[in-house]
Amino acid sequence: MNSADAGVISVRPHRPADHAQLAVLFEAMQQHYRVPCPAREAILADLASLPAGVEILVAETDRLIGFATFSTIYPGPGLKGGLFLKDLFVLEAVRGSGAGKSLLRALARLAAARGLSRVDWTADRGNARLLAFYDETGASREEEKVFFRLKGQALEDFASEN
Repeated sequence: MNSADAGVISVRPHRPADHAQLAVLFEAMQQHYRVPCPAREAILADLASLPAGVEILVAETDRLIGFATFSTIYPGPGLKGGLFLKDLFVLEAVRGSGAGKSLLRALARLAAARGLSRVDWTADRGNARLLAFYDETGASREEEKVFFRLKGQALEDFASEN
């Protein structure tokens, strides 16, 4: 698919009026990753009360076609802040349209405008197409870093220890 097929893509901060369309995108993301999805009402409630510091950019043509969720992180190298990209998602039908690149570029511009020193994110090692997409941005792979996750019973057990 090319940009002409998707229409003109614009990127902007999300607004409360976007919540219904964002919920549909979140459901599509959960389906893409083959993970359970909360009920639409729960997604809408979460969008209405985002945790402090969470921001969402949306990509749109005549409708929302993708999003980037992110937060400011501090400190980083030189005690400078940065942005952490939690999720970048574009509807499958418009992948390759430039929407993902537009979202990442908007995020990079936002970081630069805020005087932040970097944008960090994680990616699935097994997704060659995704890794190639990120490599094309000029981002460096930080192979020396290890990503950890504390969840489920391990989270409960660790939290309850003295």
